[in-house]
Amino acid sequence: MAYSNHSSTSLFLTGLPGLEAVYIWLSIPLCIMYTASLTGNGLILWVVKSEPSLHQPMYYFLSMLAVTDLGLSASTLPTMLTIYMMGIREVALDMCLAQLFFIHTFSIMESSVLLAMAFDRFVAISSPLHYGTILTNPRIASLGLAIVIRSIGLHIPAPIMLKKLPYCQKHQLSHSYCLHPDVMKLACTDTRINSAYGLFVVLSTLGVDSLLIVLSYGLILHTVLSIASKTERLKALNTCVSHICSVLLFYTPMIGLSMIHRFGKWASPCSRVLLSYLHFLTPPVLNPLVYTIKTKQIRLRIGRIFRSGGASIGDT
Repeated sequence: MAYSNHSSTSLFLTGLPGLEAVYIWLSIPLCIMYTASLTGNGLILWVVKSEPSLHQPMYYFLSMLAVTDLGLSASTLPTMLTIYMMGIREVALDMCLAQLFFIHTFSIMESSVLLAMAFDRFVAISSPLHYGTILTNPRIASLGLAIVIRSIGLHIPAPIMLKKLPYCQKHQLSHSYCLHPDVMKLACTDTRINSAYGLFVVLSTLGVDSLLIVLSYGLILHTVLSIASKTERLKALNTCVSHICSVLLFYTPMIGLSMIHRFGKWASPCSRVLLSYLHFLTPPVLNPLVYTIKTKQIRLRIGRIFRSGGASIGDT
């Protein structure tokens, strides 16, 4: 089988199949989603930074989540907008490898931050008197640094290994951005080592993180059930609602997408693309909204911002 030279290799991305005639109209809701993601997560970061009462572990972890969501949005943005706004599907191999590195890195960062937030909720509920002494600022900073090192370190080999592979003449990808399994399928050689490494990364990060999150909530539920007062039990569980929503937003589409990739040969190409959009596009948009609605301190601070802004406009 013929294969192409790396220096001239270009890959072709896929939008929603069958809707090419309305891509320019589909770009409008996509632009709104990206704007909402950048605005919402940026606002969360600004509120946490400017409000001294929010300088607590829970909100530091929320800031980490906002940063990873901004990174994930920025990673998918270039190819998504070029497909739907300009109709350009071609992307150079080097650009594709860079994009998949950042997408997978920020995905692992998000999973790691969600795990850290689960631990934060466990400590807050099981040991409220020692919460501040367990989750000190230096420990939170060290945890954040470990998340960054883990995410970057595990994904550096992936694009290097993919770069060395020869690629067939058929360069059609099945998503609107470059993903490791998708690019790997285009190689004209044995990819078992790449596949094994990819599986190792997924199991050692997303797999372990999801299991530890479930374990954390098992321990949280055990602690909550030991509380005598029903009101206090509900109050404790209510502090976890935002985090549970973020976990479901992140993991549910990912599990569905993984199942389709491995077992869903019957699935339409459109369903794969839509599930990938749910996985990579919706959490950065909805996470700030969920935490704003469910977190009183953030909601009040944002309310004061808009009220002061409205008063300033009225004065002028």
